[in-house]
Amino acid sequence: MPRDAQEDGDAFISEVCWHYFINERTQAEVARLLGVTRLRVNQAIQKARARGMVRIEILSPFLPRFEMQQELCGALGIGKALVVPADREHYDYHNGVGAGLAAHLGELLRERPVERIGVSWGMSIESAVRRLPRLSYPDLEVVSMLGGTSRGTAFNSFSIASGLAERLGAQYSLLAAPVFLAEGVERESFLSQPLFSDHFAKFETLDMAILTASDISPRSFLIANGLPSGTDAETLRAAGGIGDVLGQFLDAEGRLIDHPIAARTVGIPIETVARVPHKIMAAAGPHKAGIIVAAARAGLIDTLVTDDVTAELILGAQTAKEP
Repeated sequence: MPRDAQEDGDAFISEVCWHYFINERTQAEVARLLGVTRLRVNQAIQKARARGMVRIEILSPFLPRFEMQQELCGALGIGKALVVPADREHYDYHNGVGAGLAAHLGELLRERPVERIGVSWGMSIESAVRRLPRLSYPDLEVVSMLGGTSRGTAFNSFSIASGLAERLGAQYSLLAAPVFLAEGVERESFLSQPLFSDHFAKFETLDMAILTASDISPRSFLIANGLPSGTDAETLRAAGGIGDVLGQFLDAEGRLIDHPIAARTVGIPIETVARVPHKIMAAAGPHKAGIIVAAARAGLIDTLVTDDVTAELILGAQTAKEP
């Protein structure tokens, strides 16, 4: 296809708009990133506005990465992968993925009836909540799937569930408990209280789950600030852990590790997550590539929202393993 024709297409225009509006680059910087003139970038932005592609969201940020998305699906054994273009010079693994998740969630809610959404916590999901337009789904319930922390107020499970519900014009239900029980507290007895047993019953009726994941390093808020007494990163790694989903630590094959922390986590069990009809994971960053693969192996991902930096690492690692 001639160069001019490519630069008039939706894929090129979408990528220009993503860097300009979401990654907040100047037109000159976008031109340099994409190897075109500033005039071409300006023209693409004007065409996007004329075509109605740019409102609060860009329709669609995922077009330019179609081939990579198909390869990710095959490599991870998942149904759908959505890859957003990262700002590689000023890399932020929360911002772009959050915007991508907001766009995807808006599309899903327009396309299908949803009564209950289970939600995790974290900065990528918090970024998505901030970018969602105000909608009206009064019959929808947002259910927190994990206990909360006293720190990380904007992105802990309490704020995420209530904030998402506020954006969606929906109801919400909080799991009013800590992420991890204090040492010596018997988990089954604690969760047998009606307040918790009623909430846990809702986990079996979720239509959708929004997840994220993190590794075992100081970059993880949970590792840096939320582990219970008597647990540290070294013991988790020694047990084979490479990261967590919903405070539950997995090994490279997606299996729960054998560690005492498992009996102290307050949240939806991993095996229950695997049964949710539609599971969306929003996660990006070189340090998260391993745990994303592990989560896919555990059956915790139907749709992955990530960025091209992370996608390249996952695909590169899979290629390296091939004989």
